[in-house]
Amino acid sequence: MDRYELIAEAIRTKQHVRARYQGAARVLAPHALGTKRGTPHVLAYQFAGESRSGLPEGGEWRCLNLEELEDVSLQPGPWHSAANVFNPQSCLDEIDVAVEPFPPYGSSEPAPAT
Repeated sequence: MDRYELIAEAIRTKQHVRARYQGAARVLAPHALGTKRGTPHVLAYQFAGESRSGLPEGGEWRCLNLEELEDVSLQPGPWHSAANVFNPQSCLDEIDVAVEPFPPYGSSEPAPAT
């Protein structure tokens, strides 16, 4: 499976993704997959690993260029999300696959745990 297919499978089955992005080890819960200006991107909640900009306690939303993800693997475990979902339209022009249920944008309610 290529990166795109692995991320799509992670979204459909709510699995974690371990990968390297811009040299940093990341652990992500991908929520939406598609393209931004024709380039594949993923909207993911990063809850562990490293980040050049730092990672707040509990995690943070990330919009990542799929072409820069390396060493991608799927990992089972509890699903991670947040109610303060990053606006998917600013990350993706076209959405091919999205997690169900998708956390409501701008909601102050906690996202359901699954």
